[in-house]
Amino acid sequence: MAATIIAVSRDERHRFSKPRLAAIRLLAGLGVEGDAHCGETVKHRSRVAVDPTQPNLRQVHLLQAELFDELSASGFTLRPGDMGENLTTRGIDLLGLPVGTRLRLGQEALVEITGLRNPCAQIEAFQPGLLKAVLGRDANGNLIRKAGIMSIVLAGGEVRPGDAIAVTLPALPHRALERV
Repeated sequence: MAATIIAVSRDERHRFSKPRLAAIRLLAGLGVEGDAHCGETVKHRSRVAVDPTQPNLRQVHLLQAELFDELSASGFTLRPGDMGENLTTRGIDLLGLPVGTRLRLGQEALVEITGLRNPCAQIEAFQPGLLKAVLGRDANGNLIRKAGIMSIVLAGGEVRPGDAIAVTLPALPHRALERV
């Protein structure tokens, strides 16, 4: 299956879930037009409290729909936008991509992956048990975060469900994703 965007979402307020839309516009260096997290500096409330001048490495949140399939087997019901993501994808292993990977979204938009989303307590308030379900351990006991990836916008443009995703890996050596 080709890598595809299956849903786009944004919210002008800081709420956990984001409503789905027919299209969103990405703005270079800022994020999703009209989204609460749009801006050159960090907009996540806990990070603003620490240092509001930090660069915003969390401009666009991408989440793989395959996670919904996995969580459904454990009794959770999730739809695109429910976990606060801007882009819901299918057919691409987002968590397996290295830092610096560039994703062409549709014809115009280009984002660069900065790291993993660190799931917070709001996930647990959304559906009890969900926080534990989006965290796991690998064979060595290392924490695995499954709640999607974060990116910055290099080139703006309109993004819609059905748009293709093209992947360009960074030069070697690759760096594994860490929380941002």
